[in-house]
Amino acid sequence: MGNLAHLSAGIGAGLALIGAGLGIGKLAAAALEAAGRQPEAFGKLQTMMIIAAALIEGAAFFALFICFSLMGVK
Repeated sequence: MGNLAHLSAGIGAGLALIGAGLGIGKLAAAALEAAGRQPEAFGKLQTMMIIAAALIEGAAFFALFICFSLMGVK
């Protein structure tokens, strides 16, 4: 049963990181498109993008923590 827990934790961690990567990719694409349309707002866009990326990464780390902590539950 332990091997199945390790496998499911690995799959869950991989899915969490794929989701975070896709989220940050969409965030960066939208920010660059907005900066291209309105270059003078780049400073505000950059600040908002960094805050949003940090929140996405925080959610991904939380998902990783949950996956690996559930791996140890019997």
